[in-house]
Amino acid sequence: MKRERYPMPEYIRQALDDNNVISDYEARPEYQKNDYIGWIERAKRQETKEKRLKQMIDELKIGGIYMKMKHPASIKNKS
Repeated sequence: MKRERYPMPEYIRQALDDNNVISDYEARPEYQKNDYIGWIERAKRQETKEKRLKQMIDELKIGGIYMKMKHPASIKNKS
């Protein structure tokens, strides 16, 4: 079974850009990028969309986390 592909909404792209995490987002595997967009877009309430968008941005800023799970491949170097 293949996952549905979600297009990038402008408000998500803008949030990534505004928070300087677009490169962190682009570095993630395709399935993660698609999962994040689908997860945010499937929310019925605007408050839920905003909460999910914030979680994604926070995880990208911190690194090493994907959907509240450890993701060692995205750990940022603390130099």
